[in-house]
Amino acid sequence: MMVGKLPTAGGSRVPEIALSVLDLVPISEGATAAVAVRNAIDLAQRTELLGYKRYWLAEHHLNAGVAGTSPPVVAALIADATRRIRVGSAGVQLAHRTPLSVVEEFGLIDALHPGRLDIGLGRSGKQLLKERAARPEPPPAAPAPDNGLLVPQRVDLRKLAGSPRVALTFALLQQPGAESPDYGEQVDDILALLEGTYRSAEGHEAHAIPGEGAEVEVWILGSSGGQSANVAGRRGLRFAANYHVSPATVLDAVAGYRAAFRPSRYLSRPYVAVSADVVVAEDDAKARELAAGYGLWVHGIRTGQGAIPFPAPETAAAHKWTSEDRALVADRVDTQFVGSPKTVVEKLRQLRDATGADELAITTITHGHRDRVRSYELLAGEWFRY
Repeated sequence: MMVGKLPTAGGSRVPEIALSVLDLVPISEGATAAVAVRNAIDLAQRTELLGYKRYWLAEHHLNAGVAGTSPPVVAALIADATRRIRVGSAGVQLAHRTPLSVVEEFGLIDALHPGRLDIGLGRSGKQLLKERAARPEPPPAAPAPDNGLLVPQRVDLRKLAGSPRVALTFALLQQPGAESPDYGEQVDDILALLEGTYRSAEGHEAHAIPGEGAEVEVWILGSSGGQSANVAGRRGLRFAANYHVSPATVLDAVAGYRAAFRPSRYLSRPYVAVSADVVVAEDDAKARELAAGYGLWVHGIRTGQGAIPFPAPETAAAHKWTSEDRALVADRVDTQFVGSPKTVVEKLRQLRDATGADELAITTITHGHRDRVRSYELLAGEWFRY
């Protein structure tokens, strides 16, 4: 499908930015991991035909409602079932992975599907929660843009750092006593292994086969203007900012990346993708019904129990909320783009304009797979219709 055009006040047309897919491989209430993976493959095939540019897989662990535990494994399945759409991670968590394992895993996929792989590199939740726990209080959010985009206040998630499930996840992911290297150093090692220029401190060469010379795009994922944005900018890499995870800090993240950016062999100018939670239906009321389980799902994550199987609309409707629980998830619920195609596209353009995004990564979770597919169909039809 051809990328659409936006009419301007003067009658001329400008290219619309690309849309991509960010998939957590969600498990719905009453379903299984096998169903979730098959749904991901089906969704990838359908969104490829709809004109979406990339299909990214997130990494989560010990979550009853998420089957995306290994982005390379699911990416291999997706790449094998599609023909053109780019496939990759958003992202692999480097705290419990070595640069060599990342390069070899994605290099193995690239060997069969050359030129289609994206390696999105993220810091682990352990590192981020440690930083948040050390802060006396959440810093203020950046001023909201004047185009109507909601930038909520930051939520205090320091209690989440002490969750037993979170601690157990980190303990199981790493070998006893292991310490994660510096994030920037890990990124440098990955780039060197891909380029075939790696040298150890003692001067020894290492060549990752497969992996070396792979035609992959390396991305850095970030939720704030801190280390991730700085690493991406200084190394001249592509940057993905998480509005869907941390809407309060998306403007800080994008600004930090652009301020740090230095031209490189990869990019001559900054390149930003911004994520967004989206549910589209034929009308606003239907979309709100389909999105009703989202608050409960976020609540599970924010309270430390993890992502629960995505609730059916009737389960969500029967839930009794406390004011404290609503406050815990309000920033995520209020910044989810829910409605008819026209309603959602108008809001996504606010996000695009406020962040200067070069593309948007759309993540959609509904209880029914057909509703999720339909959401991506309706969005593409409106976004690309000019």
